[in-house]
Amino acid sequence: MATPGAEEDALSRYRSPLVSRYASAEMGFNFSERKKFGTWRRLWLFLAQAEKSLGLPITDEQIQEMEANLDNIDFKMAAEEEKKLRHDVMAHVHTFAHCCPKAAAIIHLGATSCYVGDNTDLIVLRDGFNLLLPKLARVISRLADFSEKYADLPTLGFTHYQPAQLTTVGKRCCLWIQDLCMDLQNLERARDDLRFRGVKGTTGTQASFLQLFEGDHSKVEELDRLVTAKAGFKRAYMVTGQTYSRKVDIEVLSVLASLGASIHKICTDIRLLANLKEIEEPFEKDQIGSSAMPYKRNPMRSERCCSLARHLMTLVLDPLQTASVQWFERTLDDSANRRVCLAEAFLTADIILSTLQNISEGLVVYPKVIERRIRQELPFMATENIIMAMVKAGGNRQDCHEKIRVLSQQAAAVVKQEGGDNDFIDRVRADPYFSPIHKQLESLLDPSSFTGRAPQQVAKFLKEEVRPALIPYQSKMGGKIELSL
Repeated sequence: MATPGAEEDALSRYRSPLVSRYASAEMGFNFSERKKFGTWRRLWLFLAQAEKSLGLPITDEQIQEMEANLDNIDFKMAAEEEKKLRHDVMAHVHTFAHCCPKAAAIIHLGATSCYVGDNTDLIVLRDGFNLLLPKLARVISRLADFSEKYADLPTLGFTHYQPAQLTTVGKRCCLWIQDLCMDLQNLERARDDLRFRGVKGTTGTQASFLQLFEGDHSKVEELDRLVTAKAGFKRAYMVTGQTYSRKVDIEVLSVLASLGASIHKICTDIRLLANLKEIEEPFEKDQIGSSAMPYKRNPMRSERCCSLARHLMTLVLDPLQTASVQWFERTLDDSANRRVCLAEAFLTADIILSTLQNISEGLVVYPKVIERRIRQELPFMATENIIMAMVKAGGNRQDCHEKIRVLSQQAAAVVKQEGGDNDFIDRVRADPYFSPIHKQLESLLDPSSFTGRAPQQVAKFLKEEVRPALIPYQSKMGGKIELSL
């Protein structure tokens, strides 16, 4: 059998569809080997720079050598070293030292593996949030524009998925936006709450660094502060074990899982509305909805969001269980689990936000279908208005109520038993009892009179809560997104 080429070899092995099929290049890079190991080298550089500034015998030449080789990573050599040493950090220490012979003696000086491992994870989590937040803001912005456009368009409301009082298309969209605004706040908070693990040593006591600085506690504290600042963090965790607390991962994945729940709800609503033919997600000219039924326009984007959102929501169980079994200063049963769940959570969130942005930029509304459904249900909802009008015209409320009860049941029978249209209003028009208000019936049935303050709520909500929350992201609002698959 011929040896497969690189392309064929890649096709012969499983690749996560999160990366190969869906996620953005930016988020894929954020969790890549190149980003990870390049960050390790930068952290070793930050440590050496800070140690030098505090008086350890490290030369400018050694620092310059490290700076010149930050991205010169021999991945093949690193893999061979790891296979031999069974230790990923030491494999990369040796690989870095190989291209930095003058600095070899001071690379990783005083540090433990979690200095590069955990601190890199925290940098990647922070950067992941920074990629997600503008995407979430763009989705909110697109939906806000949609909500504003359809703020006044009456539509049948549903409770229990049964016809209920009217709302407007824009007001319903505001329900989606409000959930996403909560997610925006939660993601910002989770990002801003992240701290650096810093320079803490093997079990978090900083003993190795205290020895390096001959018992000078102030220098050890300053070392921690300097490296934290170089990594772009304002604060470090004051106490750690060998790792930062794995409860941090719970906080991170909790907000992403909550985002998943929001998007699942939104896209489920869109799927239901597509079935009603009131609103559809974008459908491309050559897109095929079904291999067997050419007429179908399946809401595949919304279905993709729901499918992946379910995966995102389940991932929070991993850090919950991991944090609960971290014995004392740490155990290593967190490592393999975290390699999977942290990356997959951000990749999945990235995918569903991109997909929802595409949906929100191309939502199609069918006002005539919406109007028809209102006409089917509104006559029953208008009964209270009819009673009030009759009372004002001199009628007796109880007599009117009984008349309407009989007529409405007759109309309901036509709809449910015969499959006909709702003819309640025709029955009212034909009944001489209601002659005092026959001329008022059109105004009593105006859909806009049943939507309450929905248009005003939309305007106030967008102005006072939504638009201000998007101000920090204004420079990143441009550009529509096209889905490759």
